[in-house]
Amino acid sequence: SPQKFADNVSAEFRALWDRMGITYDDYIRTTSERHKNGVQALWRRLRDNGYIYKGSYTGQYCVFDEMYVEVGPGEPCPECGRPTETIKEENYFFKLSAFAEPLLELYNSQPDFIRPETRRNEVIAFVRSGLRDLSISRSTFSWGIPVPDDPKHVVYVWLDALANYITALGYGSDDDAKFKKFWPADVHMIGKEIVRFHCVYWPAFLMAARLPLPKSIVAHGWLLFEENKMSKSRGNIVRSETIL
Repeated sequence: SPQKFADNVSAEFRALWDRMGITYDDYIRTTSERHKNGVQALWRRLRDNGYIYKGSYTGQYCVFDEMYVEVGPGEPCPECGRPTETIKEENYFFKLSAFAEPLLELYNSQPDFIRPETRRNEVIAFVRSGLRDLSISRSTFSWGIPVPDDPKHVVYVWLDALANYITALGYGSDDDAKFKKFWPADVHMIGKEIVRFHCVYWPAFLMAARLPLPKSIVAHGWLLFEENKMSKSRGNIVRSETIL
């Protein structure tokens, strides 16, 4: 089952941290009840603030990278090069188009919000090209967090995953002391291939929810393997056991 598969992968990562001597104050999974409760609280806040509506969507979806991509039917994913699927389904949408000007104002007023400069320029060009409303639910499968008041839909993986930054701190729970103490984060350190999610979608979600934004986002490059990035979707990884 998906849950059992996720349990096995999570256990492998925790064992890896132990082998590498990496310690941590907390370990949260997106299957944790506290995360589910926090995501549903965020969804309700976005909905109640008027930024979620129901519609239908047709597009090319990359199963391996878990995202819709701007390619034609039958064309490969621009990120991993694997085949994409044509998906048509009823979805809930987030009014991302309402945040083009607020996002550009953010980037211009805080030049260090996105670093390095190349990634900042990339994000600004993307937003200036025009933002379309974002599909934020799925109705063709059940693996995920149920949408509040409409359980035949599950929350789209990126809204779900990005919320992890605040659900780990108790957002949406009865004890939000850590959220009040540690949020907003001083910096998000991310890989450059997920800049759009962190520098466009995530700030827009937070603006819509009227929550503080992280102070800065730094996008690093890739570790290369035979001139290609190392990636779980490509399968060209280096095992830690061969290094330690």
